[in-house]
Amino acid sequence: MSKNPPDCIPALTPGEVRLADLKLGATARVVGVSTDDAAAPPEMSRRLAELGFLPGEAVRIVARGFMARAPIAVRVGTGTFALRMFEAACVRVCPEQP
Repeated sequence: MSKNPPDCIPALTPGEVRLADLKLGATARVVGVSTDDAAAPPEMSRRLAELGFLPGEAVRIVARGFMARAPIAVRVGTGTFALRMFEAACVRVCPEQP
């Protein structure tokens, strides 16, 4: 029996993962952004959309911090952004095959 992690996304559909769970160098397509958790500010969905995290957009993890909860660098479109882990956990993606 699996346990849902206490973050922004209550449940993922088959084939989806959280952006925070992608491996370094992995590419994926954004499925959606969900900030349903009470700990996530309501304006976070809008901020992530303004950065380019929109459905169908290609993303790639380009760097990870040394510590487990350190920010990650994500390439989306022509920009690279640092996301905190709780922000990355709100983005649902579908990994692409290499």
